[in-house]
Amino acid sequence: MQSVKIGGKTYKLGRRIGGGGEGDVFLVESLPDQAVKIYKENLRISREPKVRAMVGASLAESTNLVAFPADIATDPGGGFGGFAMRLVKSFLPMHELYSPKSRKQHYPKADYRHLVHAAVNVARAVGKVHETGCVIGDFNHSGVLISQDFVVALIDADSFQFTVNGRSYPCVVGMPDFTPPELQGRDLKSVTRNKHQDNFGLAVAIFQLLSMGKHPYAGVFAGPDLTMAEAIAQNRFAFSMARQPETRTRPPPASISLNDFPPPIAQAFEAAFGLDPTARPDAAAWVTLLKNLEGSVSHCAKVKTHYYPSAARGCVWCRLTLQSGVDMFPDFLGDGPIPEGGPFDIELILAQIRAVSLPQPASLIPKWTGTFVSNGAVADAKREAFVGKAIGAAALVGAGIGLAVLSPLAVVWLGLGVFGLYKMFGGGIEEGPFKSAYSVADQRAREAELTFVKRIGLAELYGVREDLEGWIGQYRQLDADLNRDLANLRLTRESRQRDAWLDRYSIRAAKISGIGPAKTATLASFGIETAADVNETAVRAVPGFGEALTAKMMTWRRAHEAKFRYNPAPSPADAQAETALRSAFAAKRVDLQSKIKSGLAALQSGPQRVAVRAQTVDQPLMAALGERAKAARNLELLGLPVPVSAPITIDRKPPPTSPSASTSYGGGTAPTGTPTCPRCGAPMLRRTARRGRQAGRGFWGCSRYPACNGTRS
Repeated sequence: MQSVKIGGKTYKLGRRIGGGGEGDVFLVESLPDQAVKIYKENLRISREPKVRAMVGASLAESTNLVAFPADIATDPGGGFGGFAMRLVKSFLPMHELYSPKSRKQHYPKADYRHLVHAAVNVARAVGKVHETGCVIGDFNHSGVLISQDFVVALIDADSFQFTVNGRSYPCVVGMPDFTPPELQGRDLKSVTRNKHQDNFGLAVAIFQLLSMGKHPYAGVFAGPDLTMAEAIAQNRFAFSMARQPETRTRPPPASISLNDFPPPIAQAFEAAFGLDPTARPDAAAWVTLLKNLEGSVSHCAKVKTHYYPSAARGCVWCRLTLQSGVDMFPDFLGDGPIPEGGPFDIELILAQIRAVSLPQPASLIPKWTGTFVSNGAVADAKREAFVGKAIGAAALVGAGIGLAVLSPLAVVWLGLGVFGLYKMFGGGIEEGPFKSAYSVADQRAREAELTFVKRIGLAELYGVREDLEGWIGQYRQLDADLNRDLANLRLTRESRQRDAWLDRYSIRAAKISGIGPAKTATLASFGIETAADVNETAVRAVPGFGEALTAKMMTWRRAHEAKFRYNPAPSPADAQAETALRSAFAAKRVDLQSKIKSGLAALQSGPQRVAVRAQTVDQPLMAALGERAKAARNLELLGLPVPVSAPITIDRKPPPTSPSASTSYGGGTAPTGTPTCPRCGAPMLRRTARRGRQAGRGFWGCSRYPACNGTRS
């Protein structure tokens, strides 16, 4: 068909812009704001009544968020061919936004705020559909399109379930990963859909937008592997906190948690993927919840492109980057000018730091100078000891007289004599209660002294000096680290080219036998999106991927890898990578300069500030010091030694192990067996790579990431 009739006028078909199992979508010449869908010939008779009913109901006029059939399209002879609809230009399927790799390509400036905003608009669009009386039915990510400014449009509206004049036109298809539990395994051609089932698909879409493409049912089940359909049918919501013992399923590695969301959002997901279909939040409820989330995101203090739900304990994306090695929202420093710092003399600053003398805690802790009052306990103890000795003396005298007068009872008198000796020489003052009282008083006084040291800011001041020492060490190492990373950039040029080549091939767009939409969603949930992510270890770790499917995935990757040709000539990508690296180090240099300058200022003004604070009378401290002095005085009055209290010290952080102190140069394994960072010397953590050729393999990453991104294999 070269031309169509729309509204009685003939138009020439333009370029094909899409299509599927039912037909193709074309541009229409002379109608720049419209497109036309032409059904395959064998489907036109069955599709015609529903399309005519939708056009007759003027659904297209009800909203611009849905591409409803707007007019009938016929062939030149007047036979039904399809329909005209609003042209949705410069929109991409929803998965291109929530999928980390494709987002970097198609929405490079998008941060988390934009994904939340897009989720709001998806909910609004679904609400508009429900206002028309339609039910989407076949909810899926390909039917939800998102523009560069995050406006949402729903397409494939001719598949919606529609009822008019008592006649129902069903939706006869559905994607397993968006189909609710109550419909899994059923013949959808005989099902009358309802809005509760749409609410399930809507919740899946929102969850994927908020969790970077993780599917709510793609998890690790504590049992035999389940397909996506089985997991949904069995209500095994992988991220559930409330039903985790029941679902026996945990999220994939490096996933966002429901605890990272505000409680109302977490509760909404629990309800959406719970056991009661009628409890699923509808579109209006999601709009309210997501608008609240949109207005309560926090900005990461370390990475300027990181925005995250304020309910989370710290930056979610820094945490997940630490776990996976993949930054969901990288800061593309190479896109702008390289930042420059001002004049900075590190040796002069170091001399100024060393010139600051920090006071010792003992010099600031006040001394107790009160007076003692008569202590009845000491007098009672002495009196009791005196009485005991008197009784002992009397017993000894009595025993001597008894032996002289009544010698046949010698055993009795000897026992009385032993008792007398014990009371005379072994039953003196009972020391235990007084020593115990001193120990308790000393512990309380030490705790009060430590609290005092923290309150006046002395402990913080010592921490500032330690931070300065660490920052200076990092600053001095910057040039060597940059040169090392530039050299590594040159050495890894071929592997980076290969990964970039393989990243062109998306699994979602591939045709791999046995890998349908549900399997694709599962792979994406485990960080496998393109051919570059495919390796045997990573794929085998995905539930449901045994030897056969893994072999198919590897064959598919190798087929694309075989087409790769290394180009040794410098390319714009190489220049961009080097610029990005230099920018990252320049930004770190500027950041360290700022930290060191502010730290030095705080260190220089700190001693005077601390001394002023120390002059304020601290009643709890003085009371604790008085109790200890009283306990010590009691020991002295009783002739007992007073234990020496160790001076209060401020705990210092363990100094980083220098490269020369490790068993191998450049941050090798320390004597304890724990590797140290080759950049800053800090301890390293064991992680698992989620991207590139090393995906699925372990590596060591700096525990101070993202402040330091040192790694070693």
